[in-house]
Amino acid sequence: MKIVNEYEYQKAFLLFDELTAEMIVNPEKQTEARRVAEAIQAYEAEFVKFPRPTTLAGMIELKMYEMKLKQKDLAELLEVETSRVSEILNGKRKITLEVAKKLHTKLGIDGNFILEVA
Repeated sequence: MKIVNEYEYQKAFLLFDELTAEMIVNPEKQTEARRVAEAIQAYEAEFVKFPRPTTLAGMIELKMYEMKLKQKDLAELLEVETSRVSEILNGKRKITLEVAKKLHTKLGIDGNFILEVA
């Protein structure tokens, strides 16, 4: 299945909703639902542009969402206290060079972006 326009994209969402509802009584619908979901994702990757965060806190939160990290997990990854992560995300503390390097290497945040917004 390939989605090529907005109409098909909206129609695919409706089909996906129907299939997921049917999966409760008919588990065989799961394969078809997965196929539709993958088509939706492929369309979004090509045609739907989500706004890029403009703040460091926003970018960190996006990366946390993508990597399914909680603040506690991020703190462990960056080797800092959980309270420091909270302060950075709330704009109460600036990042250090050491934290900037870890944001780049461990979260994949572009170094130029970090320098521009920090």
